[in-house]
Amino acid sequence: MDLVEIVPRLHMLRFSVGQAFLWRDDTELTLIDAGWAGAADEIATALRGADLDPSLIRRIVLTHCHRDHVGAAQELADRFGAEVLAHSLDAPVIRGELPVPEPDLLDWELPLYAHGLTVPEAPPTRVDREVADGEELGFGDGAVAVHGPGHTPGSLAVHLPRHGVLFTGDTVASVPDVMFGVFHVDRAEALASMRRLAGLRPSVLCCGHGEPVTVDAAVRLEKAAAAAEA
Repeated sequence: MDLVEIVPRLHMLRFSVGQAFLWRDDTELTLIDAGWAGAADEIATALRGADLDPSLIRRIVLTHCHRDHVGAAQELADRFGAEVLAHSLDAPVIRGELPVPEPDLLDWELPLYAHGLTVPEAPPTRVDREVADGEELGFGDGAVAVHGPGHTPGSLAVHLPRHGVLFTGDTVASVPDVMFGVFHVDRAEALASMRRLAGLRPSVLCCGHGEPVTVDAAVRLEKAAAAAEA
């Protein structure tokens, strides 16, 4: 697993499938997603290697209920006393109270989806705070939850308007360039969510899969949304 600085205060934790992100405020850290089950030690070691103290993780925001995003959240939260946040519609799935919703797969998505299932299944994970659209999240000088259903019913983007940073979860991907994500439960709803995210015009785009976008992010996201509609 790699820890990569994207811009000052923002790092990416890269796994072989998917990634998580770390935002650094003055006295605390926030994780956006938590990678694979069993990865807590690796995550803590990577942070220490970058002179970041993992005991400062105060919250873990889960963009949705899939195993490559939830995996290590419970272990990290227990170890460092962090709060776990998720949208109320995905929270019961994350807790293990409901099954993970099945995606409506296109034929070309089938082998990719099978590969994703090689990621260890996430254990039932507590959600300490269920958040709603427009709710402030307590970090990043005013980070805001943006409900973006479609990939899953409770998919959540996180917008840091003062920094121009947008975490999209899996509604959007950047493989190799900005594109409509895959494995959606409701493709039409996910596309509407992508259009909404494009309207935020971020300068830094962090997707659940693919490289972060720091050049022409707003334009590339708008073009990708238009192409997905065509």
